[in-house]
Amino acid sequence: MNCRSSIGAKSITSVSITSISIGSMSIKSLALLAALLLPGLLRPDAAQAFDQSKYPNLKGQWLRVGSPRWDDAHAPLTPEYQAIYQANLKDMREGGQGIDPTYTCLSPGMPRIMNAYDPMEVVVTPNTTHILIQHIHDGRRIFTEGRDWPKDEEATFAGYSIGKWIDTKADGHYDLLEVETRNLKGPRVYDSTGLPFHEDNATVIKERIYLDKADANLLHDDITVTDHALTRPFMANKKYSRAPEAQPVWLEAQCADGNHHVLIGKENYYVSEDGYLMPAKKDQAPPDLKYFNKR
Repeated sequence: MNCRSSIGAKSITSVSITSISIGSMSIKSLALLAALLLPGLLRPDAAQAFDQSKYPNLKGQWLRVGSPRWDDAHAPLTPEYQAIYQANLKDMREGGQGIDPTYTCLSPGMPRIMNAYDPMEVVVTPNTTHILIQHIHDGRRIFTEGRDWPKDEEATFAGYSIGKWIDTKADGHYDLLEVETRNLKGPRVYDSTGLPFHEDNATVIKERIYLDKADANLLHDDITVTDHALTRPFMANKKYSRAPEAQPVWLEAQCADGNHHVLIGKENYYVSEDGYLMPAKKDQAPPDLKYFNKR
């Protein structure tokens, strides 16, 4: 017996069954066969398999081009946040960490993730484009199936990203991924200089991700940030070069491994190589030891 089903313009033929017994084992086998075949036959998109050829070739390992910083000197900060930034730089000059929270292995969050401190991998699937970076919880999911913004989603350092693939040349192939990211959590800064975001975390980040027209091994990410710490949108173009190796090495990154920083209260201290707590900057007071027995 042949089982045939037509979906759209295509015809799908099931496994040929040459004999049917009324014994219980044969009935169970037919039930199992039906359970395996029918869901695929009844799905409205069964004939529309994911066509990878319609998307740009983003396979391989992508390495940051240039400095992992923004144009801090020309950041359009409000006077209030310019003062916060300068105080942060002063603390760094004195040996402190400023307001950059990543020394405790806290996620850098968006858009700093796209500074690509470690090699990056881009994986395109039918409903989601994944940005994979080892560094400190730097993975991203960009949902591209047309969903709406969630109403009660918990804020995260990477935020919630919704994207759309666009065929700008109308040739049947997508060549641009537009992304918007909201619902961000703090504290976050743009880079290691401590360039700040507003404490309300109402940041909105828009990206245009595309391959270079003249060099298919060069990837661009045009980033535009809107934030209440800014007087106008702040933009950057991040670039990534595809590694030439067919099988590149992916190293593990473990921020906590070998991290000598210790945050006690609001103060950062340092653990020396011989295991003793020491000040992180000149004239730093020791932590309060009131819960330890004093001799």
